[in-house]
Amino acid sequence: MPNTASAKKEQRKSAKRRELNRSQRSALRTAVKNARSASTAGGADGEVALKLAVKKLDQAAAKHLIHKNAAARKKSRLVKLFKKTAAASGK
Repeated sequence: MPNTASAKKEQRKSAKRRELNRSQRSALRTAVKNARSASTAGGADGEVALKLAVKKLDQAAAKHLIHKNAAARKKSRLVKLFKKTAAASGK
């Protein structure tokens, strides 16, 4: 338990930040999962879901929710999967 007033305030602030980060991270994971499933299913929905996931990844990296290299890696892998499935369905 915090003893000083500043420690109590810091505990309140960190609780608010934790809840906000948790919801943003959850939304990010959902967007990436939707993009992955939409790209494997094929169709125009895959491209829309991919764009949304890339946007969410960029925003998360800008807010230091995830590391910028982690965002780049995830974007690269999503685009690679999207191109692979698009090429397979185009044949």
